[in-house]
Amino acid sequence: MIPGIIPLAEILRPTRIEDYLGQEHLVGEGAILRKSLESGVVPSMILWGPPGVGKTTLASLISKYLTRKFFTLSAVNSGVKDVRSVIETAHQSGGNAILFIDEIHRFSKSQQDSLLGAVEKGTITLIGATTENPSFEVIAPLLSRCQVYILRELGEVALMELLSKGISLLERELGKAIFLKENEALLRISGGDARKLLNALELAVRSQTTEIIELTNDGVFKVIQQNLVMYDKNGEMHYDIISAFIKSLRGSDPNAAVYYLARMLDAGEDPKFVARRMVILASEDIGNANPNALLLATGCFQAVTQIGMPEGRIVLAQTATYLATSPKSNAAYMAIEKAYEVVKNYGDLPVPIHLRNAPTKLMKEIGYGKGYQYAHDFAQNFIHMEYMPEKIQGKCLYNPGNNPRENEIRSRLKSLWKEKYGY
Repeated sequence: MIPGIIPLAEILRPTRIEDYLGQEHLVGEGAILRKSLESGVVPSMILWGPPGVGKTTLASLISKYLTRKFFTLSAVNSGVKDVRSVIETAHQSGGNAILFIDEIHRFSKSQQDSLLGAVEKGTITLIGATTENPSFEVIAPLLSRCQVYILRELGEVALMELLSKGISLLERELGKAIFLKENEALLRISGGDARKLLNALELAVRSQTTEIIELTNDGVFKVIQQNLVMYDKNGEMHYDIISAFIKSLRGSDPNAAVYYLARMLDAGEDPKFVARRMVILASEDIGNANPNALLLATGCFQAVTQIGMPEGRIVLAQTATYLATSPKSNAAYMAIEKAYEVVKNYGDLPVPIHLRNAPTKLMKEIGYGKGYQYAHDFAQNFIHMEYMPEKIQGKCLYNPGNNPRENEIRSRLKSLWKEKYGY
């Protein structure tokens, strides 16, 4: 993004739904949201997806397609008073307006509560945009009144089309020929984010003063590194920093972890977002190697939610250093991934009849639950019995990691199951 110049992403923002790139699963021919638009009836909705995939643009196009009044608020700098003002204006103009709220996950409970009545009465059709899971960040009464649509990172085809449009526009503006000799760097930098792609393109092009401009991978990377502060001044490397933070925790480097933690907090990152990611990591990357990690991470999330900032930074730092210095195991994560794969490959296999619930007389008569043996009636609270469906008997999904705790788990499983699962 060049100071004083309208960004390419803004200039190239489409004005018709037909020109909207990506999200074919929502707005392509015959897709669910496209059908709603064509019928003239769209529900209140939450658009959930990463930055730069077209949430704001889609909201604007919906209002234009339906020729409705369009109001927009940013949750970062709007309060209940602003929400009520928009609702009142919409009511006076006959209702049925569209209210777009960017970063709705940053709205407090009371701010979200202030939307309920207008959404319920149809005074406004709410379109909220969020990069966070709405199940955690949007209150249940409001979420129940909205349809959640998931937007995906833009694919290579859409990104290349954007590049082509951006290059054509810059050629006309600068009066120069621009040759895209290599595209891998631009695509990698974008991460599926249209805004990052076009900002990087513009920086790479405007950095060259020759009459003929050639874009190569090395040249693009060099320019982006030199202009990193400018490139990231609006927080567009949010996902790069959180990625570095998580990888530092996974890599057992507490020093790098607290550095990236400070970077995020200093930039105004939502501390609950950081805490939530640590809860996930505690299971995904530490798991049964240290079960206390999940307890501490969960407690961190609760503490940060209750006390807020700036004191919350201390709790976050304690948790980050604890997770970074913990023994690591992804065995639980790999187990559920393998289990999903088995479900995908084998479908819904019948549950063994001796494990089935038998709440009715008929079920008991046809054998449901017959033969089940209660583990606590036996030594070591264990009885060798088959729990898997017949087709996948003996398939090992959980393979304990090589660390003191899980070595104990492996030893116990081997003593119980002998050679059945290969422990």
